[in-house]
Amino acid sequence: MFNIKTSVTAMAVAMAALTGAAQAEYPEKPVEFVVPWPPGDLEDVLTRMIAEDFQEAYSVPAAVVNKPGGGGGPFPGAISVANAPADGYTIGSFIIAIPVVGPQIGIPELNPDPFIPLGNFLTYPFVIATSGDAPYGTMQELAAHAQDNDVVLGHFGAPLVPTQVTFGLAKNMGFSFAGDAAFDALDCNTLASGDVDVINTTLQLILPCLDDVNVLASIGSERIPLTPDAPTEAELAPDLNVALWNGLFVHKDTPQDVQDKIIAVAQKTVMSERAQTLAAETGASVYWQPAAEVVTQIQADIETLGNIDKMLSGN
Repeated sequence: MFNIKTSVTAMAVAMAALTGAAQAEYPEKPVEFVVPWPPGDLEDVLTRMIAEDFQEAYSVPAAVVNKPGGGGGPFPGAISVANAPADGYTIGSFIIAIPVVGPQIGIPELNPDPFIPLGNFLTYPFVIATSGDAPYGTMQELAAHAQDNDVVLGHFGAPLVPTQVTFGLAKNMGFSFAGDAAFDALDCNTLASGDVDVINTTLQLILPCLDDVNVLASIGSERIPLTPDAPTEAELAPDLNVALWNGLFVHKDTPQDVQDKIIAVAQKTVMSERAQTLAAETGASVYWQPAAEVVTQIQADIETLGNIDKMLSGN
């Protein structure tokens, strides 16, 4: 009898230990926020703010991990999030291209879309820019110049949204680029080197030389406060109206209570004074868009990009 009671007691203790382990409070170990681009741009800076606040709120290490590469796919950073356990310890900080373009370009890990949005927090001040001494200062002048001269475009990847929008705008205005090239970074040095004639990039990356460049247009529905004279591509071609946003994403199977804890910190961070100051200094829009609205946004953007693809392919 003694042995039976001892065995039952031991089993009960073991079961209690297992139950406690299964119900461990999230988070209990380090958390990674994966940014699929090099450090330094707005999504990286804001994600680092979120990671810092997450660490302070939950007393666990939290860090941003930059995994750049494959501007037009295969998005190794996004793939690493897709392949990680659905437990909230690997969080993606993704631009529009990951959920909108990724599933469409033959990346097995991203098709079907494995992610669920937690919320969007940034709309980039994305621009089409050229050097200050270029023989054109507007998109109309660029279109006229390109009729008789070769103009080369630098971009982050041909399938990406800003590149497709730029190609679409060129076609709408009656010209095409003589060549194009993808870069991991598009900044002041890219134009100064003469490697390309025109770039589409975030305003953040050319702020140090903003007085020495010409911003021909911005991508989005509203003009950027720091470049108020540059029209939006939506003004020049209303059918090309796409906003370039960034949000937090996790695997679809991530428990809701885990999602809620990440959202609580991120939402507080982006509405903080330091995040809103960054927005004012860079011309970005920093906010919190709930997950349900992000889902609707993604569907609308997929439709718009589909129409641009048809326009570019002539179908």
